[in-house]
Amino acid sequence: MKLFDLTGKVALVTGGNGGIGLGMAQGMASCGAAIAISGRNAEKARTALESLRPFGVKTAFIAADVTRKADCVKLVAETEAQFGRLDILVNNAGTAIRKMPQDYTEEEWHTVLDTNLTSAFLLSQAAYHAMKRAGGGKMINIGSMMSLFGAPYAAPYGSSKGGIVQMTKALATAWATDNIQVNAVLPGWIDTELTQRARQQVSGLHERVENRTPAGRWGTPADMAGIAAFLASPASDFVSGTAIPVDGGYAIGM
Repeated sequence: MKLFDLTGKVALVTGGNGGIGLGMAQGMASCGAAIAISGRNAEKARTALESLRPFGVKTAFIAADVTRKADCVKLVAETEAQFGRLDILVNNAGTAIRKMPQDYTEEEWHTVLDTNLTSAFLLSQAAYHAMKRAGGGKMINIGSMMSLFGAPYAAPYGSSKGGIVQMTKALATAWATDNIQVNAVLPGWIDTELTQRARQQVSGLHERVENRTPAGRWGTPADMAGIAAFLASPASDFVSGTAIPVDGGYAIGM
């Protein structure tokens, strides 16, 4: 058995048209996995698919609003229809609205929770049946440093990412006998569109992150490729229910 060989496997990555999701898709594609990416921006998706072309694997973009259960069910069905199976799910779709807690509207709260947490649950439900038919699978949920730490401008975001970790543990225990491993990844401060906006909105954030991170730099989407390859592959067959920081040491930095 080749520990990191994903030849013949099919991965579905939500929010896979850029940032962390695309970095993870590239990591899995480099190991031979076919990649379906989902999102709502078809133009960005075309660019993302082009970046996967050098790996020589089958790829597709499937549009979906993963906050809607019907879209989640349809997304899994379309992936199976185009690729014949589903083996790996990366729940990466996410958003953030940065305000002090007293300033959020109820609608803003639900927007963040529905996009980051509820969508991951609904899509995991839909993917479970496909993975069971395939004889097993891998689910990778994207948490955050905010799964561990608090911040004044991240009440709904932190709540959603803390929930991701607890949901991961619940699904891991529920589906272990179906040979489905469920794990969470907790990215540190990765240079993406989302965090570029954070740096504009939160004064001094860039310097604080660099100073606290032992690696001395922000992460890049490419830094997410290796953890995706590991958690998607046979190398992690006895790893489930974990929450793994990929943060350059930020979580242990002083």
